[in-house]
Amino acid sequence: MTSDNPKGLILAVSSSVFIGASFILKKKGLRRAAASGTRAGYGGYSYLLEPLWWAGMITMIVGEVANFVAYVYAPAVLVTPLGALSIIISAVLAHFMLKEKLTRLGALGCVCCIVGSIVIVLHAPLEQSPSSVLQIWALATQPAFLIYVAAALSIVIALICHFEPRYGQSNVLVYLGICSLIGSLTVVSIKAVGIAIKLTVEGINQFTYPQTWFFLTVAAVCVVTQLNYLNKALDTFNAAIVSPIYYVLFTTLTIVASAIMFKDWSGQDASSIASEICGFITVLSGTTILHATREQEQPNSSGPGAWYTSGETRKSADEEDLISLHNSDYFE
Repeated sequence: MTSDNPKGLILAVSSSVFIGASFILKKKGLRRAAASGTRAGYGGYSYLLEPLWWAGMITMIVGEVANFVAYVYAPAVLVTPLGALSIIISAVLAHFMLKEKLTRLGALGCVCCIVGSIVIVLHAPLEQSPSSVLQIWALATQPAFLIYVAAALSIVIALICHFEPRYGQSNVLVYLGICSLIGSLTVVSIKAVGIAIKLTVEGINQFTYPQTWFFLTVAAVCVVTQLNYLNKALDTFNAAIVSPIYYVLFTTLTIVASAIMFKDWSGQDASSIASEICGFITVLSGTTILHATREQEQPNSSGPGAWYTSGETRKSADEEDLISLHNSDYFE
């Protein structure tokens, strides 16, 4: 690794610790809010009055800031897969704090995540930092990346306008699909802003370029959108479902977006790329095992004002527990 890559590695690991803990804190806050107000999954914002939710939000912000800086020093191919560590943190904490059982196979999944992450770190490409935001703009306006952006935004619009009203409360892929597609654009925008800030601190002012402000605006809009739909996913589905699926979708799409825009694998030999892919597959396998062996939350009997997610699953708006999915092909 280059002298900058270890800095990115340390920041990425620290970020995963904070973000993993934030999932649990926010989830507990959302549960408390659901007992006294409208659930976030149904457009409620009572969670904004919950101290635990704010503790989770602050923890997530700290983690995201560390993640933000990590992208300045290391390529997305290295930083993003390390997010698997946040799944391990959230799984362990959920076992003790949310009573979501972690089995021995789940522990094996955690080990797979760690092993895959180590392989990725050992074969990560060297960071190639542009010397000007204009170079980043040239990368962002290349035809291949513009096609990716157009495809991502088209799918997001379809998910929001067509699929969310119909399947948002029963299929976790709707909310997390929106989060992940927007998240991939968030990462490349944040990386561009981070490089601009780094160059400015070094004495080469990049904020005189309108492109810097464009990247900053895109990053802000994407972050707000991402958090909104992540809140809906966490409030509607079990944390054991949200964390691994969000990781898999977000990481895959981010690596694709970064590889297209920043050409992360340019200059690497086939062996290194193959090793990274194997490491990534190992991490994905670990998250899949971890997800498959975690318990889903069980619905309590409903009372007045209950609402339904399927023909046999229902939940009262006054209950603390969240949705449990039944007869879902996605999670069997």
